[in-house]
Amino acid sequence: MPSPYRAIFAAPGTRSFSVAGFIGRMPLSMMGIGIVTMISQVTGRYGLAGALSATMAMAAAVLGPQVSRLVDRYGQRRVLRPVTLVALVAAAGLLLCVQQKAPDWTLFVFTAAIGCVPSLGAMTRARWAAIYRGESRRLHTAYSWESIIDEVCFIFGPIISIGLSTIWFPEAGPLFAAVFLAIGVFWLTSLRATEPAPHPHDGSSGGSALRSPGLQVLTLAFVATGAIFGSIDVVTVAYAEEQGHKAAASLVLAVYALGSCLAGAVFGLLHLKGEPSRRWLLGVCTTAVSMIPLLLAGNLPLLAVALFVAGLSIAPTMVTTMALVEAHVPRTKLTEGMTWTSTGLAVGVALGSSAAGWVVDASGADAGYVVPVVSGAVAVAVGLLGYRRLGRPVPTREGQREQDADTAVDEHEGGEQPVA
Repeated sequence: MPSPYRAIFAAPGTRSFSVAGFIGRMPLSMMGIGIVTMISQVTGRYGLAGALSATMAMAAAVLGPQVSRLVDRYGQRRVLRPVTLVALVAAAGLLLCVQQKAPDWTLFVFTAAIGCVPSLGAMTRARWAAIYRGESRRLHTAYSWESIIDEVCFIFGPIISIGLSTIWFPEAGPLFAAVFLAIGVFWLTSLRATEPAPHPHDGSSGGSALRSPGLQVLTLAFVATGAIFGSIDVVTVAYAEEQGHKAAASLVLAVYALGSCLAGAVFGLLHLKGEPSRRWLLGVCTTAVSMIPLLLAGNLPLLAVALFVAGLSIAPTMVTTMALVEAHVPRTKLTEGMTWTSTGLAVGVALGSSAAGWVVDASGADAGYVVPVVSGAVAVAVGLLGYRRLGRPVPTREGQREQDADTAVDEHEGGEQPVA
């Protein structure tokens, strides 16, 4: 492991919560694609599969920030365990309804309830932020490490989920996603030493983190980015099936995540200067442009190459986004702020997967890759229109004075500006 990464694990307990967070995040890449694969295997209806995946993502978009707000207020252990139990019961209900061929509306009910699953990525990033607050270089490396973990999940998650559902039985992918969720959450919440201190609600910290103009821009841009991810998942599964190699979809999607993983690993070794907002906009534009070659791929190997190149811009953009969130959100709302970006992705995944499912059913898989191209263009438009809001945090926002004072102390003592 390169020395910058080895250094961040010098703090006690960091290895344990990182591994627990990795296990608990596997469902992020397994559940949605597992539902798509399961439903397509059982019913052959990609429209229904995409709609169910979209329902789960939309439910997560609504419930996720509320869960994280409660975490900021009451702590991770007190909140994550009960909401995870609800998600696990809902997952069991969904699998039972699919197995028993229950009416479609029952599938939507249980899928929506799965949406209360907590954002483990936000929870682990909040732990890193609490440990290395004021140490901008180590925090940059820690956020890069978290992006690597995200991409490792997306490398192996689809392989496991699609592979189990196609080789073993249709419900196997979502079932194992639920098992990973249970193990990860209950292990993470047992690690009390690194759990960030809760911030009980009071008059000075009321209101949503989304009141920040900068966070609004990041969240809206991530809606379009999520549409890229959601549509690529659905269309790639359909494309591989049309090519007669449905199981190969997991490998192609893994190559997409591999590109992001490698880029994130290199990005974490760098100590970059300059405005993070400029790097963020460049990352968004690069991601959008990289969608165009998907329309030209005529077979699975060429598609894999195009997705690998497209993945190179993802992790650096995500890392920079976390740095911008930290700059625009008060400390007492950091978990909620990070979750709002995940919420934007979830909403985008819902829209993208649903739109892609309809396009595939109507015009075939080749036409489906128009959806990520259009989504990329929307992300660029949002980034360009909202760029000025990302330049500097707004000091007059409710709850910002405390964060600005802490930042001023950190800069006086360390002489460094936030990096990422």
